[in-house]
Amino acid sequence: MAGHNRLVLILGDQLNPKISAIETADKATDVILMAEVASEATYVAHHKRKLAFVFSAMRHFAQELRQSGWRVVYTKLDDPQNAGDVVSEARRQMQMLGVTQLVVTEPSEYRLNHALLESDLSIQMVDDDRFIATHQEFQTWADGRKQLRMEYFYRDMRRKTGLLMCDDGPQGGQWNFDAENRKPAKGDLFMPSPVKVQPDPITQEVLELVEEKFAKNFGRLDGFWFAVTRKDALVALEHFASTALAGFGDYQDAMLSGEPFLYHSILAQYINIGLLTPLEVCARVERAYYDGAAPLNAVEGYIRQIIGWREYVRGIYWLKMPDYTDQNFLDASRDLPLFYWDAQTDMACMASAIEQTRDEAYAHHIQRLMVTGNFAMLAGVDPFQVHEWYLAVYADAYEWVEAPNVIGMSQFADGGILGSKPYAASGNYISKMSDYCSGCRYDVKQKTGENACPFNPLYWDFLDRNQAKLRGNPRLSHVFRTWDKMDDVKKTEYRISAQKFLASL
Repeated sequence: MAGHNRLVLILGDQLNPKISAIETADKATDVILMAEVASEATYVAHHKRKLAFVFSAMRHFAQELRQSGWRVVYTKLDDPQNAGDVVSEARRQMQMLGVTQLVVTEPSEYRLNHALLESDLSIQMVDDDRFIATHQEFQTWADGRKQLRMEYFYRDMRRKTGLLMCDDGPQGGQWNFDAENRKPAKGDLFMPSPVKVQPDPITQEVLELVEEKFAKNFGRLDGFWFAVTRKDALVALEHFASTALAGFGDYQDAMLSGEPFLYHSILAQYINIGLLTPLEVCARVERAYYDGAAPLNAVEGYIRQIIGWREYVRGIYWLKMPDYTDQNFLDASRDLPLFYWDAQTDMACMASAIEQTRDEAYAHHIQRLMVTGNFAMLAGVDPFQVHEWYLAVYADAYEWVEAPNVIGMSQFADGGILGSKPYAASGNYISKMSDYCSGCRYDVKQKTGENACPFNPLYWDFLDRNQAKLRGNPRLSHVFRTWDKMDDVKKTEYRISAQKFLASL
């Protein structure tokens, strides 16, 4: 066949030179297509910084592919001929090139996977081998189990990868050191800073495009510092492993005002977009343990997040889609409060987490789970609206990883498929793990009344109004025993305080 044989589509979160679609392609005969399309940029109102990160990383990757000898067709967002969505743009380019077959690595999101498979295009879809567990492996693991608990799946992933394994079992004699990873942080600790990359001309052009086209979107672009190339992402990985990893374990659940990053790696967006691969990150972190540069609790905790939790939520996502994002076990129906977008709230913990999210397109897992997520669940916010917010505002958010974390873990909207209990907590948890409460207009020690921390009455009101669905949960039996022992006056005070606060939202 003369000319070009196939068009190889590289999606915006597949920016790795060894992605399976490229590995199956031929430089001599195949053409690579990359496209910035409106449908992907607008299916939720993405954070400006997230859009800039993805577009800039895509443009840099296209440049690197050309330099290594590939022919790359690249459609920019503002190209007048841009067809507006992935399928239509692929069809347009195939017609222009006279190509009849499209090759693509399986999209990570159900929505896009479905659109491609349902299209009239001739598609060769290849597996995404960046993940450790295939869909079939997860399905086989899940079959016949009454509960799909991450811990048991994680152990299988440890055995499969050999990470932190000895001949006779896990390194250190136990699989999980999570009990050692819950220390609150103090402000006088040495705080490493993540690698910050100065925008180059390509990134500057993208920043101007995003500011022009998405002016009303959430988030700030000034001070943009994300790595947008594999080379810089590898520098960020090395920096984390050598400066912050040692403290990651102890303080991974801690929160401090004015310290958005603490000892976290800030690598998730690089892994999820393809600039880094999960296994190379885990191998570097594991080496820090064997070199004596980081303790086992830190290294095991970090590796568990990637080969345990990350793989597990992907498995749940593909097992339960397309209906998973519509789950609403607790029948929550309140609209997402406006302060999730403008941070105008007197709750110091919420304002801090949301302001940080606005400025950095980042918050760590405890801020997401136990502050903004916990509040939304206690307040009875519609879980689909919560899901869309998280999908929009974080640079590392793609539906496959975000939806199970929000629908299942954060909002308990799946009724316990993913988590064994709702992650509900009063203000005491936030006070213990952060310094937010010291600067708050509400009093975390006060249980009810106008000056009480809203998390306190909301916690008991949440349990009270969801008794029919939650009382049978064995992990909540002690909590309901405490509720049952309260006198009616106290219960009424909690209910009234909660209702007054909710009415003010």
